[in-house]
Amino acid sequence: MLLNILIVLSMIAVLGTLILGMVNMARGGEGSGARSNVLMRYRVGIQFVAIILMVVGFMMRQSMAG
Repeated sequence: MLLNILIVLSMIAVLGTLILGMVNMARGGEGSGARSNVLMRYRVGIQFVAIILMVVGFMMRQSMAG
């Protein structure tokens, strides 16, 4: 159950950083490119964690099934 909650939270975090990065790029201005780059790096890291959590969840579910 805790793993499912962590997966959902990480997916929401990925979506949030993606939206923040896109809004920041659309807004423009001085330094927005650097900030968008940092946000996209965060997104990739959070996305990596989300994928690892999903793989662990699938492996746990498969080991319990059989």
